[in-house]
Amino acid sequence: MKKFGPGLLVAAAFIGPGTVATASKAGAGFGFALLWALLFSVFATIVLQEMAARLGLVTGKGLAEAVRASFHRPELKSLSIFLIIAAIGLGNAAYQTGNIAGAALGINSAIDVSNQLAAGIIALLAFALLASGHYKLIEKALISLVVLMSIVFLLTLFWVGPDWLGILKGLFTPSIPDGSVLIVIALIGTTVVPYNLFLHASSVSQAFKESGESDIDQALSHSRWDTGLSIGFGGLITLAIIATSATAFFGQSESFQASQLAQQLEPLLGPAAKYCFALGMLAAGLTSAITAPLAAAFAVCGAMGWSTDFKNRRFQFIWFAVLLSGAGFAIAGTKPLAAIIFAQAANGLLLPLIAVFLLLAMNQERLLGNYKNGLLANCLGGFVVILVSCLGLYKLYSLF
Repeated sequence: MKKFGPGLLVAAAFIGPGTVATASKAGAGFGFALLWALLFSVFATIVLQEMAARLGLVTGKGLAEAVRASFHRPELKSLSIFLIIAAIGLGNAAYQTGNIAGAALGINSAIDVSNQLAAGIIALLAFALLASGHYKLIEKALISLVVLMSIVFLLTLFWVGPDWLGILKGLFTPSIPDGSVLIVIALIGTTVVPYNLFLHASSVSQAFKESGESDIDQALSHSRWDTGLSIGFGGLITLAIIATSATAFFGQSESFQASQLAQQLEPLLGPAAKYCFALGMLAAGLTSAITAPLAAAFAVCGAMGWSTDFKNRRFQFIWFAVLLSGAGFAIAGTKPLAAIIFAQAANGLLLPLIAVFLLLAMNQERLLGNYKNGLLANCLGGFVVILVSCLGLYKLYSLF
C-alpha cells in the first residue's frame, strides 16, 4: 500500500472552506490565543484517525459496520444505529451547507455573481460528479489545488513576519478569552471531522485490499506514517491561516467579514491573491462537497446493514439527500461565514458521540484480536472525549 493516500485525503477533507473560514475568524478575533486549541485538535485527529485506519485494515469493515457488530443486545444495537444516523446523516447535512457556501465564497471572491447562483453551480457540479461515479478522476487534481493554496498560506506566513514568540505562547498556553468558546469548538470540529473517521476506515480498507498486500503489520506502519505526516501538514496549514489572519486583522475595530478572507494573501500575491484564493476555496469546497455526502452514505448504510455499493439505490438516495439539504440552505441565502462556523461547531459537539462509538469498537477483541486498543490508546482517546465533552457542556451551560 502506498505510504501516502487515505491520510492525505483526510487532511484535504479538513483543509476545506470550514478550516479557512474558522481559522481566519479565530486569528482575526483572538490573535494567537486559540492556537492551543489547534494543537490539541491535531493531536486528537491523529489519535482517532489512527484508530479508524487500524480498524479498517484489520477488520476490512467500515466504522459503522464495526459498531453494529459490537453490540449483541437488540436495544443497544438499535440505539447505536439511531445515534450514528442522527450524528452523521444530519450532521453532514449541516456540514454540507458550509462546504457549498465556502466553495461559492471562492467563486464570489473572483467573479461578481450572487451567492445563490454560485451555490447552485457548486451543488450541480457536485451532483454531476457523484452521479457519474467518476469523481475519483478529479480527486487528485482537487487535492493538488488545495495543497497549492495551503503552500501559498505557508509562504505568506513567512512573508508577513508574524510574532513568533506570540505564536509559541498561543500554542502552549491554553486560554479561553471572552466569547471564544464557540470558535474553540469550531476549530476542533473543523479539524477532528467526525465523518472522516468513517471515510478513513473505509478508504484504508479498500486501499489495502486493492494493494494485494497480506502483511498487516507493515500496512499499519505505512498507515501511521501516512496519517501522522498528512494530518501534521494539515495542522501546519491551519496554523499559517490563523497566524496570517491575526497579523492582518487582529486588533481592528471593524468586525471580520467573509469578503476579507482573500486579503490575507495579498502581501505575497498582490492583485492575484483573490484568484489564487478563489481557485483554492473552490477546490477545497468541491472536495468536501463530494466526500461529505459519500461519508454519510457509507455511515448510514453500514449502520443499517445495507449495501455500500455505489450503485445501490439506498446508498445513492442518502448522498443525494445530504447534498440536496446542504444546497437548499446555501441557495436560500444563509450567510457563508455564519453557516461555516455553525457547521464546524456542530461537528465539535457531535465528536464525543462518534469518538465513544469508535473506542467501543476498538476494544472488541473478537473484531481486532491482538490489534485492539491498549491502555495508552484508550487513555488518549478518553482524554479527547472528556475535553471535547467539557467544552460542549460549558457552551451549552453558557446559553442559559
